[in-house]
Amino acid sequence: MNKQALVEQIKKKQSYLCVGLDTDLTKIPTHLLKEEDPVFAFNKQIIDATAEYCVAYKPNIAFYEAMGPRGWDSLQKTLEYIPKEIFTIADAKRGDIGNTSKMYAQAFFEQMDFDSITVAPYMGEDSVTPFLEFENKWVILLALTSNKGSSDFQHLRVDSEGTALFERVITTSQSWGSTEQLMYVVGATQAQKLQEIRAIAPDHFLLVPGVGAQGGSLEEVSKYGMNKDCGLLVNSSRGIIYASAKEDFAEAAGKAAQTLQQEMAVYLGEIL
Repeated sequence: MNKQALVEQIKKKQSYLCVGLDTDLTKIPTHLLKEEDPVFAFNKQIIDATAEYCVAYKPNIAFYEAMGPRGWDSLQKTLEYIPKEIFTIADAKRGDIGNTSKMYAQAFFEQMDFDSITVAPYMGEDSVTPFLEFENKWVILLALTSNKGSSDFQHLRVDSEGTALFERVITTSQSWGSTEQLMYVVGATQAQKLQEIRAIAPDHFLLVPGVGAQGGSLEEVSKYGMNKDCGLLVNSSRGIIYASAKEDFAEAAGKAAQTLQQEMAVYLGEIL
């Protein structure tokens, strides 16, 4: 999916919501466990209930890998079920030497046909560029994450001017790819930094996890992170897909997604 198509979906749905499909067999409603493929049965109903309110889905690959071949099968069926106009993100956090990255890129872009993949930048340019060689596919580079340990490295000062490591990642990587193929991960709990990041990367899309269960503020993220095209994909996982553990889980997920979409529509009305 190219940037224009993504922006058009945001405008059409008045939403920049991404639903995280972090599907855990120990957390889905117990009545689904009798299904032949409980994970896909759960995802299918979540997608049915939320597709009209979101513009992206983000399966966390670890939740599927943990189940072995059965999990990969559930993931593939989920991808095939997601409506084609909705952006898909492989939350895989790959990044290795060039030849290995090339194989990861082929796996997620050619075999599974994801629109994008999260990539770790620690090994530098040659570990990232293989993912950027695919037309209408996106790299979402980890920049400033929302976990507690992010301060261990991401805020370290790397020069005499006080540039933080996450800022260096953003500025350096912009020479690797364009705004049509490169996004950045910025955690919602780091919303106070979004204004600084927008000064460095005014035109890139930002994937912002951490709204909902992790305590991030959609209002703050929208205030400091939006650009003229919206430029945001705000993810909520647990707050939507586990809104209920009962048989009404899909209905509850739809209501949770709709609540976020309606708030997003207000913020979008201020720029679009």
